[in-house]
Amino acid sequence: MTQSLRIQFFVILLVLFSELAFAARIKDLASVRGVRDNQLIGFGLVIGLAGTGDSATNVFFSIQTMVNMLTKLGITVPEAEVDQLKFKNVATVMVTADLPAFARQGDRIDTMVSSLGDAKSLQGGTLLMTALKGPDGNTYAVAQGALSIGGFFVQGQAKGVQKNHQTVARIANGASVERELPHEFNLKEEVFLTMKETDFTTASRISQAINNSLRDMVATLVDGRTIKVDVPEFYKENTSEFITRIETLNVEPDTIAKVILDERTGTVVMGENVEISAVAVAHGNLFIQITEEPLVSQPAPLSPGGATVVVPRTRIQVEEGEDKLLIVPRSISLGQVVNGLNAIGVNPRDLIAILQAIKASGALHAELEII
Repeated sequence: MTQSLRIQFFVILLVLFSELAFAARIKDLASVRGVRDNQLIGFGLVIGLAGTGDSATNVFFSIQTMVNMLTKLGITVPEAEVDQLKFKNVATVMVTADLPAFARQGDRIDTMVSSLGDAKSLQGGTLLMTALKGPDGNTYAVAQGALSIGGFFVQGQAKGVQKNHQTVARIANGASVERELPHEFNLKEEVFLTMKETDFTTASRISQAINNSLRDMVATLVDGRTIKVDVPEFYKENTSEFITRIETLNVEPDTIAKVILDERTGTVVMGENVEISAVAVAHGNLFIQITEEPLVSQPAPLSPGGATVVVPRTRIQVEEGEDKLLIVPRSISLGQVVNGLNAIGVNPRDLIAILQAIKASGALHAELEII
């Protein structure tokens, strides 16, 4: 291959990759309506702690929960002895989990365990069987197992050492799904794609990409966040296969011009479509330094009288930067905006003030957001 052919081949590859670099899959831009996780919550007990559990004096419901559990297991606790119970190796916790879409009975899901009382650490604990319920009050999963906190806590008489958070733990695959959510996804005759970010242009491009791929007008734009897609006859009773075909289509998303300013950290983030009209920027750099240099005045040797006197002296140094009036030309790309602002020679915190002033003048064609 000659040198000229190599150059042409390289240019073609560069063009192809540059076009694909801005494309994103539909599955990364939108989600199928109704296909989502469901949050579960439950109240349970963690046992096996090394004296770091709830205190009976401050957490009264810890004793009540323990008595109720023992009663369910057939152990009777006399009412007179309830107030004498102390379980420093037991902690009351809240257990949370996310039930994935289309989860089946017997599937295992991760759970998060968080202390509810005043337990110092959940290290080494075991969660007892806990029912996880949904917003409708039905039990969808049951959690149980050993906790993992990813750290440790040791305490001496005068000092302790702690690594990571000790009152929140995780149980990998700690819950078993016991109840399934009813669904008939494959029988759907239409599906709705919901955009993760509202944008009419991107939604229209998704609709066009689906229609071009199927060579049929099956996708219509409902609004800037929703696309309605009719399931073709070929995919009737097999909607899942239809979704796998359209969610991998590449679409170039469109973004609004936005500048994010964080005054706390001095961070400036600009989007791709930010443009600046021709504007003159003067960045003043006034530097004032005040130095106190006291002088000591003493009388001459062997003089008949006199006293030592401290005479104050102040030095003030004023410097002002020069050549700071620059013209930033009209910019058509993010790179030109950055190069023009960097030419002024300012730090990020000064850049925030400059961008606010440019926005006030009407020369910054972007949404300015301060966080």
